[in-house]
Amino acid sequence: PRTLPVAHEPMLLLAVTEFVANSAAFTYFTAGALRRNISSDTLPRQFPLQLRTKSMEVFSPQLQERYPDQPMELHLWARQQPLLSCHPDALHGTLFSSAEAFVVLPNATRVPAFLLNIDANVTGKPTISRNRLGGTVKLTGLVPDPELAGLPVPQVKRLETLLKFGLWLFGVPQANSKCHPRPVP
Repeated sequence: PRTLPVAHEPMLLLAVTEFVANSAAFTYFTAGALRRNISSDTLPRQFPLQLRTKSMEVFSPQLQERYPDQPMELHLWARQQPLLSCHPDALHGTLFSSAEAFVVLPNATRVPAFLLNIDANVTGKPTISRNRLGGTVKLTGLVPDPELAGLPVPQVKRLETLLKFGLWLFGVPQANSKCHPRPVP
């Protein structure tokens, strides 16, 4: 237990315990809120790779051979509850997620393409600037682990490079934009 400082002047004091942070993570996980489906329509237009078998050929040549230039979807979900730890300077988290890619056939049937487990370490740091409360998020590590499950295994190193690039280019900046500073009351 820590004692909170006594305020001698107006100030904002924010205290988050690991119990509160992990309870929130548990709630989101058990409610199924840590799921996301991504298609070409949901990717930013400037993203360098579209979700089509032709674009994924460099990672899995078999996809383009079996399903020439077909659209794809990516389903992301948490495999287990995220683990969060509070430190004086930041909130650290480990995310245990999976990504499954599907080829979308002309009749709207989805065919499994590949499955990866992706574990990431993330650091979130609150900031106060000119009476505004905000935050920054930083990806500190990413470890993909191919799951065979009878599906073709993509060339993981190339896919990892693309995934890191996509997260640094779009994921982390989008998370930081949600941490946009707000006026402190």
